[in-house]
Amino acid sequence: MKKNIILLFCLSIGVMISCQNQKKSTNPQKTVEVKVERNDTISKATVTISSDLNGKVSKEVQVFEGAHEEVMSKVDLITEESEGNEIIERKSVKKLQFLLNPKSGSETSGKVAFTEENGQVLFEAALFGLSEGTHAIHIHEKADCSSDDGKSTGGHWNPTFENHGAWGAKTGYHKGDIGNFQATADGNGAITFSTDQWCLGCDDATKNVIGKAIIVHQGEDDLASQPSGAAGARISCAGIIE
Repeated sequence: MKKNIILLFCLSIGVMISCQNQKKSTNPQKTVEVKVERNDTISKATVTISSDLNGKVSKEVQVFEGAHEEVMSKVDLITEESEGNEIIERKSVKKLQFLLNPKSGSETSGKVAFTEENGQVLFEAALFGLSEGTHAIHIHEKADCSSDDGKSTGGHWNPTFENHGAWGAKTGYHKGDIGNFQATADGNGAITFSTDQWCLGCDDATKNVIGKAIIVHQGEDDLASQPSGAAGARISCAGIIE
């Protein structure tokens, strides 16, 4: 009789452990991916929630568009509700887009975009109304394009107080020294640049490009003359504003 009681007790323990393990294994694992794109005052957020339950993956996508603060409030609410015992990984992709406006009597316009993902910032620019040849493009100190000559943006963005030069040069370079690009005979040009030395809105003042400006120059950056490469007039401008 005593042996039977002990056996029954052991069986009960086994059932309890089995149930607990089953409950644990069926607990869904979630990945929350947040992609935010901002264009002027309008933001678009795409939230993708992926659930993995016993090898079966399901995805739910929600898209919010409107005023930036309202959109981010909805995103925060979703990610907060997803917290708890579930395993959550948040991936954030942030994109800012701006228009370039003519300066110094030029007709040069265009658009620029910054996309930050996994600690890397991708810069893309498309320019129109240029003279054929080589032109410089830099990040300047202030997001102030109010002056006709673009000089209200200040000098090159140089938070580490280095010499001007080609990006990555051992003799020094500014964090705003993007470099040169080519314009075709029809006045169009484009440049793509990627770095982990920039960020969009982080707390590191030596990396944060928010509050700065993009400036396109009439001439070529010689990558040597101090402090700005003798690139000539500032012919197009855009503030980098979050």
